[in-house]
Amino acid sequence: MTREILPVADRKQVRAYARRLTLRYPRELTVALLLHGLAAVAGLAVPWQLGRLVQDVQYGGEVNVVVVAAAIGAFLLLQGVLVRYAVLASARLGEKVLAELREDFVDRVLGLPLSTVERAGAGDLITRTSRDVDALSRTVRHAVPETLIASVTFVITVGALLLVSPLLMLPMLIAGPVLWISSRWYLKRARDGYLRENAAYADLTEGLAETVEGARAVEALGLQERRRARTDDDIARSYAAERYTLHLRSMWYPAVELGYVLPVVATLLVGGLFYTSGWVTLAQVTTATLYAQQLIDPLDRFLMWIDELQVGGASMARLLGVANVPDDRVTSASSSPSGELLEASDVRYAYREGRDVLHGVSLTVQPGERLAMVGPSGAGKSTLGRLLAGIHGPRAGSVAVGGVPLVELPLDDLRGHVALVTQEHHVFKGTVRDNLVIARSDADDQAVRTALEAVDALDWVLELPDGLETRVGSGGLAVSPAQAQQLALARLVLADPHTLVLDEATSLIDPRAARHLERSLAAVLDKRTVIAIAHRLYTAHDADRVAVVEDGRISELGSHDELVAAGGSYAALWTSWHGTPSTPNQ
Repeated sequence: MTREILPVADRKQVRAYARRLTLRYPRELTVALLLHGLAAVAGLAVPWQLGRLVQDVQYGGEVNVVVVAAAIGAFLLLQGVLVRYAVLASARLGEKVLAELREDFVDRVLGLPLSTVERAGAGDLITRTSRDVDALSRTVRHAVPETLIASVTFVITVGALLLVSPLLMLPMLIAGPVLWISSRWYLKRARDGYLRENAAYADLTEGLAETVEGARAVEALGLQERRRARTDDDIARSYAAERYTLHLRSMWYPAVELGYVLPVVATLLVGGLFYTSGWVTLAQVTTATLYAQQLIDPLDRFLMWIDELQVGGASMARLLGVANVPDDRVTSASSSPSGELLEASDVRYAYREGRDVLHGVSLTVQPGERLAMVGPSGAGKSTLGRLLAGIHGPRAGSVAVGGVPLVELPLDDLRGHVALVTQEHHVFKGTVRDNLVIARSDADDQAVRTALEAVDALDWVLELPDGLETRVGSGGLAVSPAQAQQLALARLVLADPHTLVLDEATSLIDPRAARHLERSLAAVLDKRTVIAIAHRLYTAHDADRVAVVEDGRISELGSHDELVAAGGSYAALWTSWHGTPSTPNQ
């Protein structure tokens, strides 16, 4: 069964948004509809001319073939020109709508609670921002204009057929039940089928991403068979979901094709009977039959693209569903911290209901203090760090800065007080300068250089081909993981929050270089509160206090010397790591 982390919008939301987005450009929509209507009217002239030609020949009238051919050619040329500009107008409208939809989606994604992003993982969000956006792009660029053209052409052609002879409209009705019943059967199932298909693809993407990113851990722990089995299961679910939608199409398409043929045959057959009865003329039968034949194209286009509309509708539901994610905090504009004292009081937290990973943790961090958190993997250090940074809200207890719970602070205010830097960093597409000033848009060159110097990155940045203006990220110069980590730390220096939570933020840098970097950072971040989740114990040695986290609790708290003298868990870690309780080389 597929796992749906992020919600999906319902049909009512999708329809309301699509209508609102389309009607946002009434002028462009009117021009496109008018041009398509004129093109359809021009296309009706040819069957009418041929009907008259047949009638003239029947009654021995004088026929000027050159004039008829010229008239037909003129109408075909006019129709071609009108279609060209109609398609261009539709494409322009589609691009405007698509651009606005993309901007709305980016705003929604950037507004997602950070806790939701972390829980959701990569698969679902990546699928929505790639596969679903691509599917919706095809729908807006092609399916919407094509169905618009088909609808206008169909309505005008049916109107012309009624004007030719209402009696000859009767054979057309035979297609109604066939198309209605088959399409209703298909549409009732298609949306849910495509949603399952996209959700299954999201699971497959996430599983593959986890396997690739954790390839070394998979190999070291011998998890190859388990990961392969997970991938096989994901592929099987994706295959079953796609097979189901294929089954729907294989049942619907033949019924639709039958609905195309029946009206033409019926119009010709019934029209012949009506003609022999004297109810209609031969010209009317000819014109009506050609109109019935002409209706196949818009019907075919409409029903063919309606399948693409189902794909696009399912993708839009997933994109709009991002806005339905509930906020993880209730901000209080009236709350203003009365200082920078950071306090965690009896904090409990669970990723899964009923399974706490933090058990009543209480901790007070004084302004300007350097606190190191150490302990075995899985003890809860990173989770506690995220709570102290306001990424997650506690299940029970509170985490407050200056007496105000972090979950009550607006995000902009929160980031001015507390910021988190982990070992996972992203280099954005743009220049080195662009990657840094996103933390502080008004930063000048001197501030940028100072931030780079603080993280030992100024030298290698200045050696790049264009220095600060060198383009990095996707399509640009590739930087190493260690360099990406330095850029992230430089951003942090520019952002200048009062409290920093560093979750192994220098883990990708060479130990000797990391030692120098942390000392440089300490000088720049003087008088700032620093909470460092450390795997290198010299970080703990340099800190004012050390918190030892074990099994979701703080088992020891004190200075390096106090904890070594106590002979507890920290002393054992220090001895194991350093080989002696003595002080490391400074």
